[in-house]
Amino acid sequence: MKSVIRTTPVRRRTAALAAGHSCVDVYQGAVAALVPFLVAERSYGYAAASGIVLAASLLSSVVQPLFGMLADRRQAPWLIPVATGAAGLGIALVGLDAGYPATVAAVALSGLGVAAYHPAAARLVRATVGGPGHTAMSWFALGGNIGFACAPLLVVGALAVPGPAGWWLLALPAALGVLLGRPPAPTGAAACPAARAEKATAAALGENRPAFLLLSLVVIVRSVVFIGLSTFIALYVRERGGGETAGAVALFALFAGSAGGTLLGGRLAGRWGRVTTVHRAYAAAVPAVAGILFLPLPLVYPCAALAAAALYVPFSLQVTLGQDYLPTRMGTAGGVTLGLTVSVGGLAGPLIGAAADATSLRVALLPLAVLPVLAWALARRLPEPVPAPVPEGRHGG
Repeated sequence: MKSVIRTTPVRRRTAALAAGHSCVDVYQGAVAALVPFLVAERSYGYAAASGIVLAASLLSSVVQPLFGMLADRRQAPWLIPVATGAAGLGIALVGLDAGYPATVAAVALSGLGVAAYHPAAARLVRATVGGPGHTAMSWFALGGNIGFACAPLLVVGALAVPGPAGWWLLALPAALGVLLGRPPAPTGAAACPAARAEKATAAALGENRPAFLLLSLVVIVRSVVFIGLSTFIALYVRERGGGETAGAVALFALFAGSAGGTLLGGRLAGRWGRVTTVHRAYAAAVPAVAGILFLPLPLVYPCAALAAAALYVPFSLQVTLGQDYLPTRMGTAGGVTLGLTVSVGGLAGPLIGAAADATSLRVALLPLAVLPVLAWALARRLPEPVPAPVPEGRHGG
């Protein structure tokens, strides 16, 4: 009976965090979804458009670990709603069309909000459930991927409304996230038994920095592939004869596949273990990414969904692996695995764009079919951490 009483609030807090994550990550997806619009309506080249994606990614890469350190040192419950609001406001301000630098600055503001949100929220998920929390982290990541998947449809629908009103509609998910997306953070040792267990576990297990650095390299490689696909797949479909709607559908398929892969990752980890699941997923990504580039256009959509699923099976598992490699600094680990390494992958965007301007988009995207092989080879060398004990009466999944 006590277990049920304790578990129900945990599930509610996890669900609330997943909902808040969805409201934030819709703005990561919105940046990529805005690229075809900015190319068509503001006459940006491929390199300039990918530079806007870089603005959101690069700012996150610099500051997200700093927010992770803040989450490790002190509770800052105000940070989650403020970050959510900043993520939505930045995207809405893109609609002012005050010139390219102002557009970059607005997207950077959104990226700053996304950067501030993730380490604090990921640490709160782990502290809320106690224990390994693979399933809880999968649900949290799924919330973000749902927001990602809905972003293209949100952008197309909102921008169909003429004038500034359409752009301000893009801020609605952030308003919802501020109101409903954050559960109350536990305060004090007595209020959160998982916090006491986390400290005890961290002291017992110690850190594995070489493994964490290797994991970071894996996440960087994965990030280059997924950010490259999410930035250019809509343009690639249009270049092959699809219209604007076809491009949005391809991007939706990519993001929807990522949502399915995230949930599947938690289930497969329970059967195979996290490390085995991670490197098998990257092996599966190789033919799926190649199919996007070489198969006929109607088959691009299922290949996009399969590629995203394979790339996202490891996503939440890499977060908990990082936290277990650095158990005394879970916020920092979340900031790196959710932010720094993911955002560093965005640095490849302008290079792909410049190569596409010089040759063709298909030629520029060819390396993305090879990089999952590198991720697979690196992931095979990761050690499986010693599982953390689950606090009595808690069920973290």
